[in-house]
Amino acid sequence: MAPTYFRREPGIERSNGRRGSALIAMTESSSIELSKAELRRAAIARRNALPADVRAAAAEAVAARPFPLPRAAGMIASGYMPMEAEFDPRPLMRALEGEGAQLALPVVAGRGKPLVMRAWTFGEPLAEGVWGIREPMPEAQEVEPDILLVPLLAFDRAGYRLGYGGGYYDRTIIQLRARKRVLAVGLAYAVQEIAAVPFTPRDAPLDVVLTERETIDLRGG
Repeated sequence: MAPTYFRREPGIERSNGRRGSALIAMTESSSIELSKAELRRAAIARRNALPADVRAAAAEAVAARPFPLPRAAGMIASGYMPMEAEFDPRPLMRALEGEGAQLALPVVAGRGKPLVMRAWTFGEPLAEGVWGIREPMPEAQEVEPDILLVPLLAFDRAGYRLGYGGGYYDRTIIQLRARKRVLAVGLAYAVQEIAAVPFTPRDAPLDVVLTERETIDLRGG
């Protein structure tokens, strides 16, 4: 049976075309969000089932491999402070810092807004932000990273990621790409790969995904 949004609904054929298109788009978007919600539940369960030592080894394995982008003097790499069983970016952040990169961390600026990235380095104090996530102090300098390390719940080989649904990283990646060249790098356990992540035009694809098994370069050469 064809999906509901492919069938003629009362009123659509009598519209000027824009109303029908809007209703179709809304239905498609709702269907995608339902699919994402189901995938999120499965992805969280799969991730949380990984033992702590396996997660720690994965983070160290990624940090030990060559990073897929040459570092230039003054390059800024934004990481994140992991929550629960998220992939821990800190070993990779230390490696990047050791190679001369300036580090940064995200700050939630408000619902529906891109993240603000503030300069930070290991040893500096952190404040408690939204959802208890640790973030740089308010006086820390705002920066625009060249490398954006991105957490995720699931990913596919097309570069799409499944996040928690707030859209913060998608808005951030889109905003940064409009201003400069930036490498969006997803950090994931290999078990977080799925065949296909449902996406909309609001979803920003990743450039690279790093897992404990491989570097998945999605830049098309």
